[in-house]
Amino acid sequence: METIDLIIFVVYMILMLGVGFYFMRSNKGQDDYFVGGRSMGSWHIGLSVVATDVGGGFSIGLGGLGFAMGLSGSWMLFTGLLGAWLAGVFLIPKVKQNPAFAKFYTFPQIFKYLFNRNVAIVAAIISFVGYLGFTSSQLLAGAKLAAGTFRGLDINLALLIMGVIAVVYTVLGGLKAVIYTDTVQWIILLMGFIFIGLPVSYFYVGGWKEISETLPDKYFSLANLTWQDLANWGITILPIWFVGMTLYQRIFASRDVKSAQKAWYIAGVFEWPIMAFMGVSLGVLARVAFEQDMIAVAKENLDPEMGLPILLRTVLPPGIMGLMMSAYFSAVLSTADSCLMAASGNITTDLCGRWLNKKKDWVSMRIGQLFTLLIGTGALIIAIQMTNVLELMLYSYAFMVSGLLVPILAGLFWDIRNPMAAMASMIVGGGVTAGLSIWGVTLPLKLDPNFFGVFASLLVFVLIYKVMKLTKSN
Repeated sequence: METIDLIIFVVYMILMLGVGFYFMRSNKGQDDYFVGGRSMGSWHIGLSVVATDVGGGFSIGLGGLGFAMGLSGSWMLFTGLLGAWLAGVFLIPKVKQNPAFAKFYTFPQIFKYLFNRNVAIVAAIISFVGYLGFTSSQLLAGAKLAAGTFRGLDINLALLIMGVIAVVYTVLGGLKAVIYTDTVQWIILLMGFIFIGLPVSYFYVGGWKEISETLPDKYFSLANLTWQDLANWGITILPIWFVGMTLYQRIFASRDVKSAQKAWYIAGVFEWPIMAFMGVSLGVLARVAFEQDMIAVAKENLDPEMGLPILLRTVLPPGIMGLMMSAYFSAVLSTADSCLMAASGNITTDLCGRWLNKKKDWVSMRIGQLFTLLIGTGALIIAIQMTNVLELMLYSYAFMVSGLLVPILAGLFWDIRNPMAAMASMIVGGGVTAGLSIWGVTLPLKLDPNFFGVFASLLVFVLIYKVMKLTKSN
């Protein structure tokens, strides 16, 4: 990377930290820090939602899918479109129109209302663990991008740099800083893809003729995947729209039902087809350059998720390179900061809420900032131990989905409010998915562990509910 690129990148990072300092001075209490004052508009919320959900991890992950399997990798985010629209139609009215939720900050507070405090604590722990892992995946995505871009930069040093920047401005600014910077960061990433990354890479590899002659036809087909691929993405990504703490924070931050629904519809369209096809297309172009020996990496040493950063380092001229890298780092930060806020909210409100409620509002906000700092440090340590961005993200998603999906659907939509059934289903669902993932058990039909975790959660919930109902009637 040339000096001009480094200057552009450093200036951009300083501006992001400046946003954090600005909102640190304007935030008056927990309403501002955790839910943006509950007055945010549709476009800010919508772009923040898509920036959070897609962000840097999926940007790098999509590039890796495009590199490995071609355009069919775009179907992964089709599940995001479905999830966003289903949540917009069914979930948002349930949450936003209920006056009991009007002062909530976190997702587990809904569990407390529907079931009891003990259920809410278990939900908070599951959500916290999931978002801690998700924050780590974003820091790892940024580190891979930096290591692939800056020659000679060690990935652990890159992780440290990314971690410090992401954690500091999130600690300072809270959700307002996150949402406003997400809007800017998403626009920067989108423009970087459209006007820099795609056209420059396309012409660098020789245009369509070279692309079509270099790669087999399966790379340009939308059918180059198995039904298990689609099913596994669906069971992991689609339900997250109903259990994601970052999404509930944005529902609480929206002005009203209609503005929240509009935000979710905006986010869905940006996920698929817009972001999905741009991400995998860049991965395909990276594969073409790799097959043509245009990027100097030994075949046996190349991580598919590193193909895209190395391609951009190779093809982009000085100055433009700095702008594109700023765009990608924007995407990474836009997800890392949101996940960090979610995990911090779980600790501050759900696990330490009774203690903090006795404090003055501004004191509680400062303690929340301290928790955010500590959680960010923990996420950085976890990221150092991992190697695959997409894998870490999907593990985190799966753990939350299998633990939280069944009880929240039962409580909100079926009006079944059995605390014992809810708690058991959360523990069993999350435990089954985590256990199968950690032990690497070979599963039937090559299905994701999440399928078995969700099924176990549902089975336990229904069984306990039926037994208790039968016992009560006798």
